[in-house]
Amino acid sequence: MTSYAAPTTRPSDPAVASMRLAVVEVTRHRPHAPEYHAYVEEMNSRVRETAAAAGWRATRFAAGDLGVDELLRLTVDHDAIVVLGGEDLSPRHYGGATGYPGEGRHDPVADEAQLALVRRAVARRTPLLGVCRGHQLINVALGGDLVQHLDDEDGLHRTPEAPVAELMHPHGVRLEPGSRLAQVLGAAPVVQSAHHQAVGRVGDGLRVVGRAADGTVEAVEHDSAPILGVQWHPEDRGAPVGQLEALLASLAETVATRADQEALVA
Repeated sequence: MTSYAAPTTRPSDPAVASMRLAVVEVTRHRPHAPEYHAYVEEMNSRVRETAAAAGWRATRFAAGDLGVDELLRLTVDHDAIVVLGGEDLSPRHYGGATGYPGEGRHDPVADEAQLALVRRAVARRTPLLGVCRGHQLINVALGGDLVQHLDDEDGLHRTPEAPVAELMHPHGVRLEPGSRLAQVLGAAPVVQSAHHQAVGRVGDGLRVVGRAADGTVEAVEHDSAPILGVQWHPEDRGAPVGQLEALLASLAETVATRADQEALVA
């Protein structure tokens, strides 16, 4: 499995140490699903800890516990955002039907808050990385829809009928040459996935830059805003070494470039 070189930024680097990163998850409370929550908690903690180790001032925010107004208020001065995985997005946000295979609980408060956050990021050109659910949220926030359930009998996107901690499945992704993600991860990274939904009709301003072997959309980029989405989990314990660090370093570089451009205009 490919590993990635350690990022060149360090905690002492003032270009990173002054940057604020909002790590946005669905909720900090899942009493109905303790095993699932423990695994999600592990991955979400890894994002904040990895970002902090790289020098970010990283803070976690639970959208479903805060609501729209509070999430927007608390993240308004952050330089970049990572929106993480979790529950299925309610189909009412993309014109889908309920009762689809594999449908679980939805978190309507988190849905509204995270959709509002993504739309503000696009409008303000705030650098944002969406992971799994976050990737799907980007698409729906911009008018796209979702494939509600993948017919994945071969287990390309998840390990069938496995315990929560063993759902992740490694597979290859083909990234578009010249895309921002290909510049960071190479043309054909190996990734860790565990999902039963995917991007369907692509939202306004987005382009598909990554697909799995079966054609499933694995990555999107916005045409003009610094917005990226990946369907896989770089924060998983089994992900290639350095993949999460490389994506966070790229996010930091985007923030720095944006700051330089704004300084020139001022």
